[in-house]
Amino acid sequence: MANTITLKRRIGSVKNTRQITKAMELVAASKMRKAQEYALAGRTYREFAYSLLTRLSAITEVGEHPLFVIRPVKKRMYIVITSNGTLAGAYNANIIRMLTRAFIADDKAGIKGHVIAVGKQGAKFARRVPQIDLLAAYTEIPDHPTANDIRPILNTAIEMYRDKTVDDVQVLYTQFKSNLVQEATALSLLPARFDSTDEAENSLNNTTFEPSIEVVLDNVTERLLEVQVWQALLESLASEHSMRMVAMKNATDNAGDLIDDLTLAFNTARQAAITQELAEITGGAEAIQQ
Repeated sequence: MANTITLKRRIGSVKNTRQITKAMELVAASKMRKAQEYALAGRTYREFAYSLLTRLSAITEVGEHPLFVIRPVKKRMYIVITSNGTLAGAYNANIIRMLTRAFIADDKAGIKGHVIAVGKQGAKFARRVPQIDLLAAYTEIPDHPTANDIRPILNTAIEMYRDKTVDDVQVLYTQFKSNLVQEATALSLLPARFDSTDEAENSLNNTTFEPSIEVVLDNVTERLLEVQVWQALLESLASEHSMRMVAMKNATDNAGDLIDDLTLAFNTARQAAITQELAEITGGAEAIQQ
């Protein structure tokens, strides 16, 4: 009898867990749809900004601008975008694994690494590793980030690059491809020189800038870099909610399978108890008759 009571309690416990995971799945699905809309809508803007930044980097004079100067890399900064919460599958693990591999490679090359963590999970990991210099942690980024949310992060990176405190800035984020496919990606943010392909034919060398090329670069370059960080955040949020929805769906399905197995075991144990009681009653009756 004790066995059936234990199984009954376990079935109730798993049912309660399934209700929780189902609710989390629905919440994540709702957030995922909104995050996907923002991420997909921002890609076109990001592509135009990327194209313009590539064309700006092809100008002869731009090589002297502080944000375009390429220096030998002795110190590198990583802007690591993770989540505040857990239960999002391998979302955080993929970024942390990429960061770990990058630090190992930098250590072999004699490059010192610094980290700006966006999200509590990345900050927790950085604090646990003595070799990682955690410069700042931003854990209050909303689901729909604005320029005001991004500016502190970008200002820190730009200021340290201008001061030559760091020689390279990388953004580690998760690129959203579909509900089932998300890819951990590294974006080179600074120096602000991107690989050009067919942009060479659209070079701005013969363009006249007003009031001057320096003023245009100072005002435009930071805005274009801001777009890159903003889109990386949108892609990461869409990926996070997608992976959390899939993880909670798998947990709900597994809970259903476990309930079926426990119910079968409960029915088997109860039938065995009933059979044993009938056998005892029959045996007792036969003993009385004898």
